[in-house]
Amino acid sequence: MSEIMLAVGAVVEDKDGRILLVKHRPERGGYWQGKWICPGGKLETGETLEEGARREVREETGLDVEIGRQIPPFERIVREGRKTTLHVVYIDFMARVAGGEFAPSSDVGEGRWVTRGELSRMWGELHEDTQRLMKLAGVV
Repeated sequence: MSEIMLAVGAVVEDKDGRILLVKHRPERGGYWQGKWICPGGKLETGETLEEGARREVREETGLDVEIGRQIPPFERIVREGRKTTLHVVYIDFMARVAGGEFAPSSDVGEGRWVTRGELSRMWGELHEDTQRLMKLAGVV
């Protein structure tokens, strides 16, 4: 592995306080495959953290968001034997929908709005890192 990925994203809420979850298309593969996650991705050179989070949400969902408070950052290091296959530092924000129309991108196969109660019931369907994010965000 050659680099540490800096990932930015958001826990997006709608006017009713529901949380947006997305799932990547199966053919995309990768570490987050098959589990519900929050919109996000790699920070690009020259972007602020907030700009990157807004861009990633817009690219993956078609929604424009207003960025709120920053959630405490955390990291994931994946090792296979002595080799590190993934090292990602997550920097996420709380965000509210400000405009746009929800339309999953080519990366995101599906998305759904869930209440906090539904989130608890589908906890096992969330990616482990998303579970951690939801706890740090104070959503659950």
